[in-house]
Amino acid sequence: MRKHLEIYPVTGLPEVAAGADLAGLIGDEADLRDGDVVSVTSKIVSKAEGRLTTGTRREAVDTELVRVVAQRGDTRIVQTRHGLVMAAAGTDTSNTAPGTVLLLPVDPDHSARLLRTALKERYDVNVGVIITDTLGRPWRNGQTDLAIGAAGVRVMEDLRGTTDSHGNVLAVTEPALADEIAGASELVKGKADGVPVAVLRGLQDVVLPIGEHGPGARALVRDAEFDMFSLGTREAARAAVLERQAPAGPRDVDPELWDGLLDDVEGVHLELLDNAVTVFGDEPVTVGLVAERLAVLLHAEGYGVSVRTGPGSEATVTFGSRSR
Repeated sequence: MRKHLEIYPVTGLPEVAAGADLAGLIGDEADLRDGDVVSVTSKIVSKAEGRLTTGTRREAVDTELVRVVAQRGDTRIVQTRHGLVMAAAGTDTSNTAPGTVLLLPVDPDHSARLLRTALKERYDVNVGVIITDTLGRPWRNGQTDLAIGAAGVRVMEDLRGTTDSHGNVLAVTEPALADEIAGASELVKGKADGVPVAVLRGLQDVVLPIGEHGPGARALVRDAEFDMFSLGTREAARAAVLERQAPAGPRDVDPELWDGLLDDVEGVHLELLDNAVTVFGDEPVTVGLVAERLAVLLHAEGYGVSVRTGPGSEATVTFGSRSR
């Protein structure tokens, strides 16, 4: 059990530009000791690494994503090449020149290792390094900082197989230490205060020996095959009903809601009139199946939906106002 934890903001850092010596800037302002953890906002790492691009933010997101997870209007939740699922691929247009967009570091774990090594060589201290970024979370309002890069720290604590205070065996408990450190450091950094670095003292038990960097924050990324919520509601409904996966890359134009619904169906067509879609066809069973699939898609969009069968091979899907 940790008895005491101290968190210090590192103030006095200048504006960071491409090629900046982050180890020198941080080490000269922070009183670093063995066992400290240095938490660094990804923005200054990206600036030091020259990760600025010109153009629009949408264009920047298109270059950074590998998969669109969900989309509502212009807002896109995407997976980046790092495996992170986040809004706008973590791109940033604040505190950058007009017409430029700041991207995440190419390899945040590698950036953390370089910084840790440089701090050891220059200041002879064994510290852990966490690179943080701000993310939203499913089912929760607001944002918090998470670790996107790590070096020299245990990023997870595996408590599986141990027992709690009542003697119960813990089966799935794995605290995400790196994320907890990132969130704690944000309490003294803050978005509006212009403090991009914090030092956490009292975490010697999570700092690895010199020369051991650990698996990095990449170990915190859940593989898609084990992710029960890898698609947004709308996108999951489309994938299930249309039997195809969400787009693997950027899409300039979002397809019509039922685009592809009839790809594997013959003798059926749709007619849209006001707030109803009528499904016509030769076989009543096929018409009913298509109508129910369409109802699922409309429901995923937030519409109130009802399905009514008509004379012969006909069904009408009526939808009301959207709930979101």
